[in-house]
Amino acid sequence: MSSTMNDSENIEIWSGKGRSDENFPVGSFLIRPDLRQHVHAFYDFARNADDIADSDTLAAQDKIARLDRMEQILLGHVDGGAPSAVALRTSLAQSRVTPRHALDLLVAFRQDATKHRYATWEELHEYCRYSAMPVGRHVLDLHAENPASHTPSDHLCAALQVLNHLQDCASDLRALDRCYLPSNMLERHGSGIDDLRKNHESVGLRAAFSELLDHCDHLIASARQLPALVADRRLRVECGVINALCHRLAMRLRREDPIAGRVKLHRSDVVLALLGASRHFL
Repeated sequence: MSSTMNDSENIEIWSGKGRSDENFPVGSFLIRPDLRQHVHAFYDFARNADDIADSDTLAAQDKIARLDRMEQILLGHVDGGAPSAVALRTSLAQSRVTPRHALDLLVAFRQDATKHRYATWEELHEYCRYSAMPVGRHVLDLHAENPASHTPSDHLCAALQVLNHLQDCASDLRALDRCYLPSNMLERHGSGIDDLRKNHESVGLRAAFSELLDHCDHLIASARQLPALVADRRLRVECGVINALCHRLAMRLRREDPIAGRVKLHRSDVVLALLGASRHFL
């Protein structure tokens, strides 16, 4: 598709993934019923934009043109071509939440279209500033929470993003020639991108994973203060559940090999996370 796409042409691509495929609850029963539709609208917009950026058939310039169209629709400059952008524009008007968070996501997805390697942890963390942190901030703003909650939310969202990169490190390279693992971290442990093409992790790759997980553990520890900063009781519990799931996924990635197969949370992880977060109802 060229940048001369017409207004009636649907530029969205659906990968088949949905809210149930995520590591964390998205607009679950814990969210206030009157706000759930707005959380879903934001997620659907993000999902469709992410699917465009992750397409293995579109050229980079076509991905960027589609993402630009989603931004134009979101801001009301055009009307057709991306139903999820129209729906989120309506949601933002009703909820009076800034479009800034959705626009930040588009920054990350445009970057995904052209950038396939990351040199350092700092570079990866800066990517998370646009690819992950806006999600938490949008939900907090939707609930009119204190901005003081943004920082621990940022840390939680960044940790979730990096853990997802670890889960998908082999498939991302295979399908998109994309690797988020910092190259200096791989080199420091005598590893490299070619190790991701093997059937199981190498000793050096496991050492790099461990270093990356150390960074995630620091983020998760900082994020534990988030529920205490959230006024809405339902959201407070949801934050507790997500933090617990994040911690449990990090532990699984410590023990299991993401090269041999995708490391995933189990039903028992969800149950234990719910039980642990129930204290936040008080």
